[in-house]
Amino acid sequence: MTSTKLFWLLIILAAACAVSLILGPAGLSIPSIILDIRLPRTAAAVIVGAGLGLSGAIFQSLLKNPLSDPYILGTSSGATAAAVLCLSLGVERSTLIFYAMVFAGAFSATFISYGVARSARNLSEAGLVLSGIVVGSFITALVMLFLSLSKERSFSMLYFVMGGIYSAEPGLLAISALIVLGVFLVSFFSWRRLDLFSLGEEKAYHLGASPAQARLFFFALASAATAGAVAIGGTIGFVGLMAPHIVRLAFGASNRTLLPASALGGAVFLSIADTIGRTVAAPSEIPSGVITALIGAPFFLWLLCKNSRGRA
Repeated sequence: MTSTKLFWLLIILAAACAVSLILGPAGLSIPSIILDIRLPRTAAAVIVGAGLGLSGAIFQSLLKNPLSDPYILGTSSGATAAAVLCLSLGVERSTLIFYAMVFAGAFSATFISYGVARSARNLSEAGLVLSGIVVGSFITALVMLFLSLSKERSFSMLYFVMGGIYSAEPGLLAISALIVLGVFLVSFFSWRRLDLFSLGEEKAYHLGASPAQARLFFFALASAATAGAVAIGGTIGFVGLMAPHIVRLAFGASNRTLLPASALGGAVFLSIADTIGRTVAAPSEIPSGVITALIGAPFFLWLLCKNSRGRA
């Protein structure tokens, strides 16, 4: 039954990719536009969406917090800040040092957000979210300060910070795809450990898990998936929040099915958002990050109100 649902999710993803390839001012009349521009862009949307969806599912299960996602926890902001630093120093995006720096930024921001919430003894849903927002806002402010002082390349980097799917080099797509695929395989074969944390750290500890080690392990996995996504698309929010919640309705809470379904769901969501962004106001283009924020922010508020009523 679950394999059938995953199959249908794959069909939906294939349909979203086909629509993305077909739609555009030139239609299907110029094959080179489809092969050289739309195909790499569609592939980029799939990779970024899958990475963010996967990262969101890992965070939500590990922290037992339905409001967790790489954007809200500051993970994406940390990765973006490291990417901007690399770009300003002239480090090529398809190099290993670039990805290492982006991963370090993502992991550090995540750990700081978690540490701040934990040190304040306020590891509640709202406390962790507030901590992530504060850390993410501070990092974003530093990035904006840097961009305002670096006028020569600030315009191109500003588009990167805003978040969007634009043309990507084959090398960049290949490295990010390998990272997201690697994170998926490792996390998928660790789904039982992640399921334990869905019960809470205390129960996981009594069932034989080591919370500290597991937290570092899954923080690293989620940060790596986020880094692979940010390297291509910059800061794109709410994909990692919405995709796991929506697919959880059909696939249940077990990470055995939630992880692959979240990756596919994120890829579908971002492919559709990117298609809308580049066609609805053509020839102007709306960054994908703006589309996902317009949809994701009301979803976040609804989720926050729903959880608040549940605790009342």
